[in-house]
Amino acid sequence: MLVLCIVLAGLAIFSSASLGLLARENSSVSKDILQQAGLGLGLGFLALFIARAIPLAFIKRLSPYIYVITIFFTALVFIPGIGFQSGGAVRWIDLGFTTVQPAEFLKIGLVLVLAWWLAPRARGLADFKKGLLPFVFILALPSAMLLAQPNTSTALLILATGAVMYFAAGAPWKDFGILALGLALIFVSVAFARPYVLERIKTFINPSANSLTSGYQLQQSLIAIGSGGLLGRGLGQSVEKFNYLPEPDGDSIFAVFAEEAGFVGAFILIAFFLALSARGIVISGHAKDLYGGLVALGFSFIIIMQVFINIGAMLGMIPLTGLPLPFISHGGTALVAVLIMCGLILNVASHRKA
Repeated sequence: MLVLCIVLAGLAIFSSASLGLLARENSSVSKDILQQAGLGLGLGFLALFIARAIPLAFIKRLSPYIYVITIFFTALVFIPGIGFQSGGAVRWIDLGFTTVQPAEFLKIGLVLVLAWWLAPRARGLADFKKGLLPFVFILALPSAMLLAQPNTSTALLILATGAVMYFAAGAPWKDFGILALGLALIFVSVAFARPYVLERIKTFINPSANSLTSGYQLQQSLIAIGSGGLLGRGLGQSVEKFNYLPEPDGDSIFAVFAEEAGFVGAFILIAFFLALSARGIVISGHAKDLYGGLVALGFSFIIIMQVFINIGAMLGMIPLTGLPLPFISHGGTALVAVLIMCGLILNVASHRKA
């Protein structure tokens, strides 16, 4: 019921935010809504029911193969003629009638293979050669592929998710310092190697310094959110989505919703997300075995972290990223992937302890 409520609310929010594209050149609102509802929700709910129905033991056996397939699928973006480039990044596969972002499915493959690998080795993770070393190796390839696209925010998301699953499986806390240091070094290296990442950090520290250039999106987002007041302007009545706020149906969709629904509406939406993730964590704690528990925990963490990162960026709490708001932002691939995650969490729930 939580998933259904968020999905229906998300479709209404997306439809309203897409009206802002009417003022943008070469936009087709009806096509965007049709793709979101038809390809996203239609295929997404079908995938959810399939993920819920397949025996969890069978999914466990398939986990390493699913991981390999998602790695191969992600690698296709680097092949000329198959990969689709936009905004300086090669993250999509061009199918002609639409594009697919394989990184969304890579998240699923990684969580499944980590749960498959960690479950039988929970008691041996204190051994560096059996614990931290192979764990880092599993994360290295997908992280490197995402950084090469570049897709820095998703790379950091899967690294954080992997770390949470690793420690939930019983890894020693001494490994935490090693992983934290490694992650910090990767982040600093990426920031200095890619000027746009460093520019986003500078904008986060001083958002008013470049209000018409790098800080423009954040400034407009804060104006939109502040304009909503307590109860908002009303659904469909956003002003910022017309020509002012960049990507009103994508990264900035929370700002559009907050302007239209106000503080009360934004609070209710965040409460739904928190309830969904909390329910997933409870399911994780009551799972029949460690594999199921780690699967539910990993997917619940990915969902709530994407929510925090997207909304936090719109509020200026963290630097701007390209992560979509789950269930709501434009992107059929992201919607299908998150519904598969929910289906797998429900699968774990159906195999809970007696």
